[in-house]
Amino acid sequence: MNSIYQRLLCLAALLAVLATGSLRLTAQEEAPPVFSLKTAVDYAMSNSNAIRNAQVDILDAEQNVKERLSTGLPQINGSVDFNHFLKVPVLPLPEAFAMGDPDAPTSIAFQLKNSLTAGIAARSMLFDGSFFVGLRAARSSGEYYNLQLENTQRTVRSQVTRAYFPVLLLKTNVVILDRNISNLEKLLNETNAQYEAGFVEQLDVDRLVLSLNNLRSQRDQVGSQAENALRALKFTLNYPMDEPLRVEDDLDKLETSIEVAALTSDIPFQQRPEIRLLDKTIELQGLNEELQKSAYLPTVYATVSGQYQFQGNSFSDGFWAPTVVLGLSASVPIYDFGGRKARVERAKLATQKVINQRNDAQRSVQLEVLNARATFTANNDRLAVTKSNLDLAQRIYDVTQVKYREGVGSSIEIVQAEQALYESQANYLNALYETLVAKEDLFLALGRN
Repeated sequence: MNSIYQRLLCLAALLAVLATGSLRLTAQEEAPPVFSLKTAVDYAMSNSNAIRNAQVDILDAEQNVKERLSTGLPQINGSVDFNHFLKVPVLPLPEAFAMGDPDAPTSIAFQLKNSLTAGIAARSMLFDGSFFVGLRAARSSGEYYNLQLENTQRTVRSQVTRAYFPVLLLKTNVVILDRNISNLEKLLNETNAQYEAGFVEQLDVDRLVLSLNNLRSQRDQVGSQAENALRALKFTLNYPMDEPLRVEDDLDKLETSIEVAALTSDIPFQQRPEIRLLDKTIELQGLNEELQKSAYLPTVYATVSGQYQFQGNSFSDGFWAPTVVLGLSASVPIYDFGGRKARVERAKLATQKVINQRNDAQRSVQLEVLNARATFTANNDRLAVTKSNLDLAQRIYDVTQVKYREGVGSSIEIVQAEQALYESQANYLNALYETLVAKEDLFLALGRN
């Protein structure tokens, strides 16, 4: 009996351990991933469809080079033809062929019933000006798509950062509102106790209740906005909408300072992928001009082919006839009524358009950098002012609370100090958010990754 009892106890203990392990495993599985800004950017770099498409373009460009290269190499083809004539065609013979012989044939066939031909042919380019220009263009297009990938990565990084900051802003705002609600609830409880003791009026209690209700309503609204911002971040990351996600960075701890060189140095135009993309486009347009000019050059191709032909009325008798042919062909352009010249001129005009676009892009980058520098400087100055105002409003609020608890202050002063504190908190958070965005915009304008 004791043995059975001990076995039951062991089984129960084992089940308890398994249940505990299962609960821990479930808790671990349900714990949502926590993304810092860097983690979010890394995730987007691996999962963004825009980046995936840019990478596909690079792979496609590599295959385009191989395809273009193959056109200049020998092309080898095999062939097999079989014909069985149900009725062999015949030609009538003139009477003179009979030479008076009544048994002489009156017709003749130049084809037997079965014909089988197997052959192999090779054709190779000896000279074609368009081939070499096209090959250079195909290789340059690979570099072009690499630049496009870099530009896409910068764009995705900027999109993730812009989607990440609002989540932090609203998360921080929720924390501040919860702290304000807790402080106000504590003050309301103290005021209720003073009211019941006859030291304050009902009006003092009502003012605090009204303020607390407004604060709770604001907290609910900010909480809803935080959920919307988190969904927007998931969309930007290409993260599953139905899976949980948390952010870990603290808005107050993000670096807002920037080195002086970023605000005063010469504009690094070549760090912008857009400028380098246009430079590469100009290079490709130059190759297009060369391609159109190559149409004035001759093309030379060599061919070699060999075949075996079998003919016979049956496969048991017949004959095989080998054939080997070596050939050379050349095509020399002479005159096409100005078509080639027009294509060359159009290629030159297309190049000029890209040059004009590059000039406009450079001026646009200059304007973007100057505006970004001015915006960051203004927002950074405003951040310093709002931080000072927040510290001052917090001191005023603390002193007002002390005066109110000691009976030398009024509830009106509390409410006014409270509103000033909440406004200062909101101004500081907005200034901090705008400074961080302005810093990101400046880095983006300077072409930094």
